[in-house]
Amino acid sequence: MHRTAKIVLYVSGAVVFALAVAIACVFWPEPLPARQHMEPAAPLRIDHVTIVDVDTGRLIPDRSILIEGGRIAQITGFGSVADHPGVRRIDVAGQYVVPGYNNMHSHVLAAAHPAAGLGLMLSEGVTGFRQMNGSDRMLKLRRENRLPLNKDTPALLAMPGDLVLPFNVASETDAQTLVRHQKKKGADFIKIGATTPPLLYAILSAARKDAMPVLGHLPEGIDPVQASRSGFHSIEHLGPGDTMWIGCSSKKAALMAEAERHPSVGAPPFPIPAFAQKLLAPLLPKLMARRLLNPAAFEEEEDVARLQRAFDSYEPRQCSAVAQALARNGTWMVPTLVRLRSQYLQDSPEYRTDPLIPYLEPQAYRAWTKVADIFAALPERSRRTFREGYDRSLALTALLADEGVPMMTGTDGSYQTPGMSMGQEFHELARAGLSPLKILQMTTRDPAIFLDRTATMGSVAVGKNADLVILSGNPLSDVSNLGHIFGVVRSGHYHSRDDLQHIRERVASAHGRLD
Repeated sequence: MHRTAKIVLYVSGAVVFALAVAIACVFWPEPLPARQHMEPAAPLRIDHVTIVDVDTGRLIPDRSILIEGGRIAQITGFGSVADHPGVRRIDVAGQYVVPGYNNMHSHVLAAAHPAAGLGLMLSEGVTGFRQMNGSDRMLKLRRENRLPLNKDTPALLAMPGDLVLPFNVASETDAQTLVRHQKKKGADFIKIGATTPPLLYAILSAARKDAMPVLGHLPEGIDPVQASRSGFHSIEHLGPGDTMWIGCSSKKAALMAEAERHPSVGAPPFPIPAFAQKLLAPLLPKLMARRLLNPAAFEEEEDVARLQRAFDSYEPRQCSAVAQALARNGTWMVPTLVRLRSQYLQDSPEYRTDPLIPYLEPQAYRAWTKVADIFAALPERSRRTFREGYDRSLALTALLADEGVPMMTGTDGSYQTPGMSMGQEFHELARAGLSPLKILQMTTRDPAIFLDRTATMGSVAVGKNADLVILSGNPLSDVSNLGHIFGVVRSGHYHSRDDLQHIRERVASAHGRLD
């Protein structure tokens, strides 16, 4: 049986089961969590710090930064600073300050215990994140300030509604309905999970009329340049899968047609009523959680062989033309190299000893190890293709950067699997050949540009949000210094290195794994 048929049957069974669960939820709805309150921060002054200008890479030494009301109120040379009574002063001589990090591909709010993951994100310098899956319920919780967000967590920057999947968008009418519905509920963008090429373009057309960005996965059979030209705003995971590689292949037409005939997720063989779609949307990703841990572990040999043919027919000039088109059209890319690495190299021994393991939810880690065993049992030729795929992913990331494609940093992590921290993403981007300044820009300035929020974030300047990372080493001389965190300021609230370590210890202790 072909993989697509298997997935259709699996999804159909999941739909039937999820319908029963969803109906039960109507009668026993999940209670709303308590409202969250961001308490105002007391005035704070950071003295003797070197500011890193993320636009130019210029270092501005011995500054004092006065923070009031969660914003940067004043920046002066320390020698000319005036005393302000009642202001907490922190001397950070020898340290460097950069804007807060932004993880632009996260699923942390979908985790079983999101508060733990949010605390860990703050401990690695993340002061803002883009949530990449949502639902009507999650959008309602955001409107009512009931998400677990406060001074000890990063800020939620953007969130979609339900993912676009074959069961909830099966026609052009469905596409228009979904876009209108998500805009009404307050979604910031439409996230593509899986769909067909005709329906993707129907969604893009509907979204243009409602001024809703569309981003996410490029479905099988899609030409990246055509999607970019049609308004696809941000491509995640370098595709994922084989879409970018087919776009860079001298056999593009044949491989694209084959990919469109055999999508990874097919539509259910029966129509799903609209009311059931609404109830199912937040449940289906959970029912497919094992496959989502690593789609590569469940790839059929014929599909891996198609990926290999795309690699074998790679045409450098054609790939440069694809990258130039993305740059020209303003299509963003979020490589999430740590996600691709943990997929393509899941049998690497380092993932069994990863330093992140003590902070993972034990049940989630056990599920990940079972999928890792499935991956390790794949045919050697499949795993060889995947190993080549990761090396090529590093090279493609460098090419995209060189051709001017706008890029942002993200991990795809929710602290459910090893090897997906921001620090590790910084390391992989450096392995791809990106400079420390470029990586810092992708993590601070560029998300502000993407979100059209340069007035409030993305640099250390008067009037900007007081979301800052204080580093104990020059981040421009060595990318590892991006992980040497002396302290974090979140909306004017200061978290010392000891405070951040206590967050990590609490999470590990709660999971019963503290050494």
